[in-house]
Amino acid sequence: MFLYAPTPTPSPEGDISDTVGEAVTAVTETCKSGKGLTCSILNASFPDGVYPWVPLVAGIVDALLTLCMILAIALVVRGIAHRLITRVTLRASEGVLPERLRNKSLNSSEASTAILTERRRQRAETMGSVLRSLSSVVILGTAALMILSNLGIELAPLLTSVGIIGVAVGFGAQELVKDFIAGMFMLLEDQYGVGDVIDTGVATGTVEAVTLRITRIRDADGKVWYVRNGTISRVGNESQGWSRAVLDVPVPYEADISVVRELLKDVAAILWEDPEYRDVLLVEEPQVYGLEQISDKAVIFRISVKTAPAQQSDVARELRIRIKRAFDEKSMVFAG
Repeated sequence: MFLYAPTPTPSPEGDISDTVGEAVTAVTETCKSGKGLTCSILNASFPDGVYPWVPLVAGIVDALLTLCMILAIALVVRGIAHRLITRVTLRASEGVLPERLRNKSLNSSEASTAILTERRRQRAETMGSVLRSLSSVVILGTAALMILSNLGIELAPLLTSVGIIGVAVGFGAQELVKDFIAGMFMLLEDQYGVGDVIDTGVATGTVEAVTLRITRIRDADGKVWYVRNGTISRVGNESQGWSRAVLDVPVPYEADISVVRELLKDVAAILWEDPEYRDVLLVEEPQVYGLEQISDKAVIFRISVKTAPAQQSDVARELRIRIKRAFDEKSMVFAG
């Protein structure tokens, strides 16, 4: 009588044990081949076969040391890159090059100097933040890929999946990417900054804050506008370099042209010699042009004044007051 024993069915536990055993064998064989610093040292220190567990432990230790070394080097490189970026942006924020370029003939007041300093500081901080974030992504991303490669993970499918996700996110966030790119070019080209009076087409007013995504503007009525950088197609800046105040003075047709012109020139000369305005609010001596317009009821003289950035309104108001006072002293009248 023959007895037939049933063939044993492999259990899931056996499958797991086989997988772990294969991994252990692979690590052991790899270490026996002398790959890795730890494996080389232990293989030379212990005879083969005396301690069978040595190759396995050495392989695991060597793998952990490699991963820790990659991560440590990445963090050190990231720290060095951040320090260099911070140092460069700090020098840029403390520099005086923009002020020299824009105010060659003007001794800026303390207020304008503070505005320029704040503007440079904000530009430097924004660019520094962008560069630090970019360097962190590149350095840590490279370290992560190196760690995954050392763990035996295939990078090609992973990179393909990340690329597909990036394309999908890019299509979904086109406006956001557009805003960021426009903000970066705006900062690099120094189109405007905090304290500037600008006209974006959407809103006109004083810039209160600038980021890579939006520009915050407060108009003359006190209303705050948040304008996305990607929607700004053109910018009119009234605060770069210098501004101009243009004032028209109408006088009756019967008035003596030469007398009126000399009177306006005297007023302009006195304003130019005033220490509170010369080289503070005024860039050049005011110019009194000839007759700008003429009709059967009035003739109009035009005065042009080059002023410090965004100071044209204050200068024009002061000039009107002085012209009114001078006309009253000469018993002269303006045209209706």
